[in-house]
Amino acid sequence: MKPNDKFKLTVRDVELVERALQGKISRRAMSVAMDPDSVYAAELQEEIDEMRDLLGRIHHQKVWYSPKDGRFQGGG
Repeated sequence: MKPNDKFKLTVRDVELVERALQGKISRRAMSVAMDPDSVYAAELQEEIDEMRDLLGRIHHQKVWYSPKDGRFQGGG
């Protein structure tokens, strides 16, 4: 058998994954900040980098839409 490489996720599913990753990154970063000399700090930083990379790949797969009439829609 080969792994499934076609996933059917909703926009909400992706949002939940992103928020979960952001929360885990925050907790890991706080641990590193509180004790940067810990024997686990390098391992935690590696995990943080891996999760940030994943968030970046998710971000770059999104299709960003703009209004058809060309109006600018500010966000934020």
